[in-house]
Amino acid sequence: MMQALKGIRHLTSSALKQAVSELSIPVPWGEIRGKVWGPEHGRPVLCLHGWADNCGTFNTLIPLLPQECRYVAVDLAGHGFSSHRPPGTFYSFPLYVADVCRVVDALQWGRFSIIGHSMGGNIAGLFSALYPEMVDAVVLLDSYGFLPTDPQEVPKVMREGIDGLIKFEKSSEEKKDRVYTYEKAVERLSAANPTLSEQSVHILLERGLHEVEGGVIFSRDFRINLKNIVRISLEQSLEMQARIQASVLVLLAEDGFEKIFTQADQKKYTSALLQGYRDKNHTVVMVPGNHHVHLNNPEAVAPLVSDFLRTKVLSHSDTEVQGPKL
Repeated sequence: MMQALKGIRHLTSSALKQAVSELSIPVPWGEIRGKVWGPEHGRPVLCLHGWADNCGTFNTLIPLLPQECRYVAVDLAGHGFSSHRPPGTFYSFPLYVADVCRVVDALQWGRFSIIGHSMGGNIAGLFSALYPEMVDAVVLLDSYGFLPTDPQEVPKVMREGIDGLIKFEKSSEEKKDRVYTYEKAVERLSAANPTLSEQSVHILLERGLHEVEGGVIFSRDFRINLKNIVRISLEQSLEMQARIQASVLVLLAEDGFEKIFTQADQKKYTSALLQGYRDKNHTVVMVPGNHHVHLNNPEAVAPLVSDFLRTKVLSHSDTEVQGPKL
């Protein structure tokens, strides 16, 4: 069952005092942690962060979204305050989808919306394809919902992932986590992810660090850096995309993935996915900003997300609740 943890100290911004509780959901290898905003019986929205981030990525956006919703933002396994996967285990999108199943089962959500950033958007796309009856709306923040791989590249990628895990396991037997001062941790995250503003770096580090003797260590499982060995082709991605029944809003950042995926084969994949959304009358919008625009400058995306939720989710909820007028 779900339990609320009291006394959490990471709420540092006055704008975020409406975050009501910290969340802990038991899973077979430990717990999945997260944060909850909004009324207990509000329209449920699950928020999934990107690779190497944590649920703090939604700290600045959620307070600007419709207050009638119940937002649950989770730290995906191996990220933030959530438990790392057991030794010997890979990280992959299907396993993250299974984690979403565990979370919504614990929350007793039968139907809900998803907001996913980057990798979280890919998890949202896959979940919505496999469980279309459970999802009414999807917001993809600088994400295409799927990440196709050239089938000819799959053998190489799989071998790199397996070799990487074996090498990691051998090295981790001797290697301890590196201890940083908080200032050095800020420098490292800023250098590794230059799309983050200074404020955004501090927000992500609230859940991205653990205090230890002599300083801090990064909380994420460094196995997330290994190659993902579970890949799907463009054809498989389009088949999955076609199975999504939810309304979809794709918000792409002008200086985000659109500028990163510039090679001809990458453009072929992203163009096909975007055309697939348009063919089903979903909405694709370009906004100014970089890959973390939702965190750095939430005002650029909040009105679009809010209008989408009100139009596609809340207006239908009102109708369902009110029923026919007698």
